Amino acid sequence: MAIRKIARMGHPVLRRPTTAVSDVSDPEIQRLIADMKETLADAQGVGLAAPQVYATSAVLMFFVPPSRAVGDANEDGVPLTVLINPEIEPIGDEQVGGWEGCLSIPGLQGYVPRWQRIRYRGLDETGASIEREAEGFHARVVQHEYDHLRGVLYPERMTDMTRFGFAEELMRHPMGEPTNAD
Repeated sequence: MAIRKIARMGHPVLRRPTTAVSDVSDPEIQRLIADMKETLADAQGVGLAAPQVYATSAVLMFFVPPSRAVGDANEDGVPLTVLINPEIEPIGDEQVGGWEGCLSIPGLQGYVPRWQRIRYRGLDETGASIEREAEGFHARVVQHEYDHLRGVLYPERMTDMTRFGFAEELMRHPMGEPTNAD
């Protein structure tokens, strides 16, 4: 296992769609997953996608800490989940805004609209099928990481660039949630 360097916004690897994994048991894929786990832990993030560590395979991982699951169906959080060749679909039409950051865009945050509820499916690191419904932060982190597999970064999802800035400044001068007038 190794901690890999994280690609930053501007590197072309983050703009390219990934390639489906044909053999989950391939030693290169298993090494990638192990390295991604170590890199995610070292970076103290909640999600990571293969392009962020300069890989082109359709692999992402995430977890939801209990502190971020408040009000979600699974209030105990979601343990570290590896998702290979994922597919997602919205459940309903409701979108909600929320603040997001990204390991590939260090120090910045933006207010991003996402589907409130989704269904996702794919394979875990052993090749077993996963299919789940998610809402709230769980749905947000899956959508964020899935976007990386499609070559999309969260600022491209933003609808109001006045809600994009350095996390340190946003903490000092909070913008809060938008109102109906926003």
